[in-house]
Amino acid sequence: MTLMLRTNIKYLIIIQLILCPILLLPQSQIFNTYSENLLGTKLKINMIPIDGNQFKMGSSSKEKGRKNDEGPTINVLIDDFWISDLEITWDLFELFLNREIDKFKPASRKIKLDIDAISGATAPYVNYNKKGYPVINVTQYAASQFCKWLTAKTGNYYRLPTEAEWEYACRAGESGAFSFGNNARKMDDYGWFKKNSQGKIQHGKLKRPNAFGLYDMHGNVAEWVLDSYDAKTYIVWGNGIENPVRKKKGIYPRVVRGGSFKDDINDLRSAARNHSTPSWKQRDPQIPKSLWWHTDATHVGFRIVRPRDEPKMDELDKMWVPPKKEY
Repeated sequence: MTLMLRTNIKYLIIIQLILCPILLLPQSQIFNTYSENLLGTKLKINMIPIDGNQFKMGSSSKEKGRKNDEGPTINVLIDDFWISDLEITWDLFELFLNREIDKFKPASRKIKLDIDAISGATAPYVNYNKKGYPVINVTQYAASQFCKWLTAKTGNYYRLPTEAEWEYACRAGESGAFSFGNNARKMDDYGWFKKNSQGKIQHGKLKRPNAFGLYDMHGNVAEWVLDSYDAKTYIVWGNGIENPVRKKKGIYPRVVRGGSFKDDINDLRSAARNHSTPSWKQRDPQIPKSLWWHTDATHVGFRIVRPRDEPKMDELDKMWVPPKKEY
């Protein structure tokens, strides 16, 4: 055996010893950015890893534009999770509507759900479908069912973010009013709101991302989270709570975050809270009202998260929105 061949074999063995522990790690321990490619299409969802930590949730009494439901500020501990870098688009949501790609599944799936048992959404009342633009008018239930369908499709567990996860991801380590600090004049660089949107929803990735690499956390469309709205949520939770979520039985009000293209700049602050109302279904002709669509919520969409520590099979439903007679 030549010296060169011996040297090459030696280096191969060293590389194998280095790589093997990494290759053998379970997926839950590989915490990097990844793309969820949807088999049967060319579409994908970019998922950004967010290292969990403690942060101060809410706003100080001195913050401009602050409302009483943003306090008192509390320390909240959040576990690791991935979050989509963009709001879910019409292109992606239409796959859930049409269900033509359900038969295409990964050869190996961690979570095996019967995709045929997941209820499909009805067609929207108005055709707003624009490729690359955020889906709008969806109910919280519809957004959650998309997550459930995506879980069955891919074998990875997806859901809506909790309100605490959403604010943590939006802040991206910044304690000021916005993810870029307190200078509201910078909003033109980061988000779409009343003064710069021309009254229209905009295509994703046209503004700068926050420090975590997330686009449109401020403005464009307001985003569903898992929580029910309560003006006294932070008082109920108290200081030092871990991974909180506030869920009530009532349909209204449910929390949306981030503000939209229709809103003033103060409504785009990281701590700003808004919520659903029955007026969002004012033009809904159905009785009972639709499970899937808020006819008048042309400013509401969503993005998705995947917790690093995925729940057990018998606990999957706990963080998906349950069906009701109407939403």
